[in-house]
Amino acid sequence: MVIKKSSTKVRAQRSLSVRVKTAKSRTKSSTLWLQRQLNDPYVSAAQKEGYRSRATYKLIQLDEKYKFLGKGKRIVDLGCAPGGWTQIAVAKNKGAGQIVGLDILETEPIHGATLLCQDFTEPNAADDLKALLEGEADVVMSDMAANTIGHQQTDHLRTIWLVELAYHFAKEVLAEGGIFIAKVFQGGAETTLLNDIKKNFTKVTHFKPDASRKDSSETYLVAQGFKGNKNA
Repeated sequence: MVIKKSSTKVRAQRSLSVRVKTAKSRTKSSTLWLQRQLNDPYVSAAQKEGYRSRATYKLIQLDEKYKFLGKGKRIVDLGCAPGGWTQIAVAKNKGAGQIVGLDILETEPIHGATLLCQDFTEPNAADDLKALLEGEADVVMSDMAANTIGHQQTDHLRTIWLVELAYHFAKEVLAEGGIFIAKVFQGGAETTLLNDIKKNFTKVTHFKPDASRKDSSETYLVAQGFKGNKNA
């Protein structure tokens, strides 16, 4: 796959022009969701360019800022379904390196990547991923998020738990100088977790891609320059 369009060009297409009439078979919330989808330039661009989801542009924009993808990288993609991030990683790898992805949902195969359908919270999931890796990883990226139940504090804690699991996995598999990226909510990671990440990486920042919806509280924690397993 060739990355056809800069995300900057997609940003310029923002405009609300399509209105959806309410139908008896649809609730008001469903109508609003459909209207938002039809007017979302990232949804439209993803469909035209053959990406599996609008979330693909989040990774494109993360890479535009931090430049961590490239030929021959060994990459782990946690929460990979439906496969948009994996598509970009494969394209950037240019036929070299290795990409391993995992999601609790089934992901259609992607040439150039090995994908597991497995729950990352299960005890053997991390070991199964490690068994597939042919060496230390250059990038561990996680777009995982817990299913929400509507209780803000509980939803936040469940997602932070996934971030912690991904982080501890990253410490075990990353090569020195590697990068860890994870989706977080409500201003970022908890203080204790964030302090530990800062101890093991040379630079830690948060970044909200333009492709993240404005009404979403999601942002991405970006930890660069892993100091190595001896330090961890």
